[in-house]
Amino acid sequence: MTDLRSASVAETVRLTSEGDLTPRVVVDEALDRIASLDPGLNAFSVVLAERAHEEAVALGQGRDTTGPLHGVPIAIKEEVDVAGCVTTFGGEANTTPAAADAELVARLRAAGAVIVGKTTMPEFGAYPYTEGASRGITRNPWDPTRTPGGSSGGTAAAVASGMVPVGIGGDGGGSIRIPSAMCGLFGLKPQRGRVTTAPHEHLWWALGTVGPLARTVRDAAIVYDVIKGNTDIDLYRAGPTGSFEAAALREPGRLRIGWSVKPVGVGVRPDPLHVAAVEETARLLTTLGHDVREVDPRYPDPTAAFVPQFFAGIRSEAQAVEHYDRLERRTRETYRLGSWVTPKVTQWALRASERVSTRANRVFDDVDVLLTPSIAHRPPRVGVIDGRGTVASSLLAMPAIAYAALWNVAGNPAASVPCGLAPDGLPVGVQLVGPTDGEEVLLSLSAQLEQARPWPLLAGASGVTD
Repeated sequence: MTDLRSASVAETVRLTSEGDLTPRVVVDEALDRIASLDPGLNAFSVVLAERAHEEAVALGQGRDTTGPLHGVPIAIKEEVDVAGCVTTFGGEANTTPAAADAELVARLRAAGAVIVGKTTMPEFGAYPYTEGASRGITRNPWDPTRTPGGSSGGTAAAVASGMVPVGIGGDGGGSIRIPSAMCGLFGLKPQRGRVTTAPHEHLWWALGTVGPLARTVRDAAIVYDVIKGNTDIDLYRAGPTGSFEAAALREPGRLRIGWSVKPVGVGVRPDPLHVAAVEETARLLTTLGHDVREVDPRYPDPTAAFVPQFFAGIRSEAQAVEHYDRLERRTRETYRLGSWVTPKVTQWALRASERVSTRANRVFDDVDVLLTPSIAHRPPRVGVIDGRGTVASSLLAMPAIAYAALWNVAGNPAASVPCGLAPDGLPVGVQLVGPTDGEEVLLSLSAQLEQARPWPLLAGASGVTD
């Protein structure tokens, strides 16, 4: 009998499509795991138990053909619209349920997925730690005293603990890669404009993207093949690409891979465990036949492009809520501190993003893939930003975004790939960055690493899982 707690997306679809299991059985077991595990983790803000059960029953009865996600239970980050649920952005300032699914959620449903709930996030996804006054603290399944990262920390905790095989997150400064690194998952930030943000024109202007956090490379690729592509409303569009699943299933060929542990910004030092992980991965890639060498990426400073878009994103989302007075104190402080970011300043920052992208991408004149740490520090203890203001929280965020945020400004695809567990019992990840529209090479290379160095699929050491 298949252990559905550890079953991949691909395996789940095989079982439901061939009739070995019904979508109802798969979804009901996921709901049972959520009921058992989530009280200790706080991964879900909303669980759609009755609705998900009914959808799974209908899915098993009503179709002669099956989709690429047939019967797969999926969790959705709070910032993404799910029909009938309030899009809270991690707070209390909205009270009216969304009238329709976001486009990517509609695509997931059309592919046969069942939405089982929405996951916790810090308000507006402003920080890389999932904690706040409204939703409380979300915990890492590998060690509940540690943070799962953020801002997609609820999704990461749900997937890493085995509550669901895959979940949707968002990444405006590392928010897919950071929690993936802290929770031992594969998380690919796609090329800017690869996945639609409809019904919104953009997510934090040029910074934000949306995508899955998964336990395997192939699972992430399968989901991306369902959700990628644009609508007329999207402000950004990526270049053409082929099947991501096909990319994850093929050999990458011999690649030129440059590695560096140099952080993008000053004042941050990588943990020695993360330096060792990069160096070990570089040696492994060499044995796999790649041309691997240390490089100096000559990073441009993304601050002037990133900070105005960060403030503009928070301010635009805060202006759109129904009850501004219900926003958290720190969010209102951030709103006030960002008052200097006028539309003219935002447009200046977008032009600065183009300059940063040009300079950052020069590294790919000499290499095909850049290898770095995913984050600089080990997962901190929970409560790292609890009760702190905007400035203190931003300073505490720096080690988490030190290697990640540049690639939001530049727009490039970048993935956190698990390396296994460190002596502290927590996961370690490395980041692979690709050239513009280079998701396919990242997926092929990540899958090769996954095969050569399998990583633990579930957080079991902490006793959180059953």
